[in-house]
Amino acid sequence: MTTQIETVMHYNYEYEEDEYMNQEDEWDRDLLLDPAWEKQQRKTFTAWCNSHLRKAGTQIENIEEDFRNGLKLMLLLEVISGERLPKPDRGKMRFHKIANVNKALDFIASKGVKLVSIGAEEIVDGNVKMTLGMIWTIILRFAIQDISVEETSAKEGLLLWCQRKTAPYRNVNIQNFHLSWKDGLGLCALIHRHRPDLIDYSKLSKDDPLGNINLAMDVAEKHLDIPKMLDAEDIVNTPKPDERAIMTYVSCFYHAFAGAEQAETAANRICKVLAVNQENEKMMEEYERLASELLEWIRRTTPWLENRTPEKTMVAMQKKLEDFRDYRRKHKPPKVQEKCQLEINFNTLQTKLRISNRPAFMPSEGKMVSDIASAWQRLEQAEKGYEEWLLNEIRRLERLEHLAAKFRQKADAHDTWSYGKEQILQQKDYESASLTEIRALLRKHEAFESDLAAHQDRVEQIAAIAQELNELDYHDAAGVNDRCQKICDQWDRLGTLTQKRREALERTEKLLETIDQLHLEFSKRAAPFNNWMEGAMEDLQDMFIVHSVEEIQVKQLVPIRDQALQEELARQHTNERLRRQFAAQANVIGPWIQTKMEEIARSSVEIGGPLEDQMNQLKQNEQNFINYKHNIDKLEGDHQLLQEALVFDNKHTNYTMEHIRVGWELLLTTIARTINEVANQILTRDAKGITQQQMNEFRASFNHFDRGEAEFARTMALVDPNGQGTISFQSFIDFMTRETADTDTAEQVIASFRILASDKPYILADELLRELPPEQAQYCIKRMPAFKGPGAVPGALDYTSFSSALYGESDL
Repeated sequence: MTTQIETVMHYNYEYEEDEYMNQEDEWDRDLLLDPAWEKQQRKTFTAWCNSHLRKAGTQIENIEEDFRNGLKLMLLLEVISGERLPKPDRGKMRFHKIANVNKALDFIASKGVKLVSIGAEEIVDGNVKMTLGMIWTIILRFAIQDISVEETSAKEGLLLWCQRKTAPYRNVNIQNFHLSWKDGLGLCALIHRHRPDLIDYSKLSKDDPLGNINLAMDVAEKHLDIPKMLDAEDIVNTPKPDERAIMTYVSCFYHAFAGAEQAETAANRICKVLAVNQENEKMMEEYERLASELLEWIRRTTPWLENRTPEKTMVAMQKKLEDFRDYRRKHKPPKVQEKCQLEINFNTLQTKLRISNRPAFMPSEGKMVSDIASAWQRLEQAEKGYEEWLLNEIRRLERLEHLAAKFRQKADAHDTWSYGKEQILQQKDYESASLTEIRALLRKHEAFESDLAAHQDRVEQIAAIAQELNELDYHDAAGVNDRCQKICDQWDRLGTLTQKRREALERTEKLLETIDQLHLEFSKRAAPFNNWMEGAMEDLQDMFIVHSVEEIQVKQLVPIRDQALQEELARQHTNERLRRQFAAQANVIGPWIQTKMEEIARSSVEIGGPLEDQMNQLKQNEQNFINYKHNIDKLEGDHQLLQEALVFDNKHTNYTMEHIRVGWELLLTTIARTINEVANQILTRDAKGITQQQMNEFRASFNHFDRGEAEFARTMALVDPNGQGTISFQSFIDFMTRETADTDTAEQVIASFRILASDKPYILADELLRELPPEQAQYCIKRMPAFKGPGAVPGALDYTSFSSALYGESDL
């Protein structure tokens, strides 16, 4: 007995690469001597061996006796490995048995298991401890080693699988392969998780461990083809059930559900790939929609801005200016944001496609980002020319209105001056006049001629103004020309009548002088009286012909003119106040925008710390910018007041409203693009497993890249394949990490579909509906082409072409 105990004590076995095959601790090694454990292992290992041997039409009754000749041991290894072992020796002598067992042990060793202290002689002699140790080694190698769950394998992988599967169940907490299984709920939970039709878990109680274990074993034997390998009483009544026995039995559940597990893994992979594809397709559709809407808006708006048809009145042109202000302040800003968002969506989509190993997105013809940028540039060119044209037209109309008013004023003054002049010139008052009266009339006529000559300049000014109005395309040029022609025609008539009246007066004067000689004598005698009479007549005539009325009118015009000058002075003071008010704000806002732009540019170079912190800081900056917008709106209001006052120059500032608008739009666009760049870096980091330290190193390398390096040209070809001469940090990250991403491939997706299709080269719609969620199943059914290969059946779908198309590897 002592010898046997010593033999067991030095028994050991090792697996070259997996330490779990060594005993876990001294306590476990001591308990190997526990008869209860030996009983559990004997029963469990026997049942496990028989579950495989029955495939070859045989079984064992006594584990230490039936393996002694090595024949069933070799058969067991052939069944579980699927490989042929060397031909066994058929003799019944001891050396024949030892030779067969050695062939089995050699095969086990060839599979990477290093057996220590287990020899063929001990197996042939029926050493139960060594036999159980050998079977346990076989179970570990062929039933447990290849279990892999979430980067853990073998025992740890099996334990993690049990934990994952039983996590949702009440009263189940799997931490090991002994005490955690004593109440039977763990076994019932494993069955219910995969086959809820077999067990009603809600009716189970933790207080009935025997009932739970027997239920699980009965169901497993009947429906899952897992033989009973343990007695429920042995598990419940043993302080610590045998770990090897429990692990062996539980591994049978893993392999029983392996097909379902494999299908579930395949379905999960496919669902993950399809979810990525569906999200990408939605982003593509959204890009196409936004691009179409933006291009359509640009298409409608550009002709409006290119229309240079002038209006005829200042009111109409000011209405155009008001419409343009509404466009700049209300209609264009949302489109600027849409354009920026479109570029952000495009960059994000391309990043996600790169991360998921998909081909780059190519928008529809005419909807590339470059096409939108070109259309936008044409829009802004038209916009810039339109505003310049508007202001020039308003200045022209202002000049025209001024000239037209000046024309009307001078024409009215001329009409007032010329009123009644033709009638006076046509009078024949000289026919009954005396010589003195004739001479008075001549003096009066000479005064009129002087006035007429002086008025020549006024008529010429009227004609010159009319000509300028015609040259400036005044809308009522016809009316101006008609009135100017009437004035010129009247002027010609006045000249003719003046000449005729002078001639008539001079003839009459000569006639009366002759008559006067005849009356000279009489006149000498009546000289005093005549002198008095003539003086009186002259005085009366002078009162009639002097320019006192005009003089009075001039005196009346002086205060009117003074009032107009005062009003103009007040207007100019108001304009100057508006200029200073606009300049005071513009001189603050302009530098503020410039400073913020420099801060963003500097942060993109000097940026450090976790990307999430960078993102939060950038979003805070963006919110601060948005909160600052009321200052821009107030400046827009002041600019509107300036335009309404027809003030187009401002010596107090170098910033125009257009400068501020463009700077503001560029600021919002730049911060949004920077946020998008960081978001894409987060996507890339998470997808490729880049640490923060690596990101910082990439940033430092990117900021200080030595353009003199010999590798520069080769690197540029990779990060700037289009030869644009610029490299984004995102492209640099892709270059630095291009081989590190753990992404799905078309081959993996094809393999996953093959599992769901039970190794068929095609898959049926019913299989897709059974294995995948309804939405994604329908997605596949709708897009998969019909399978046309050999063995095709009605409704067969080609998952290979579909999978290749997901990754851009076919023309599907």
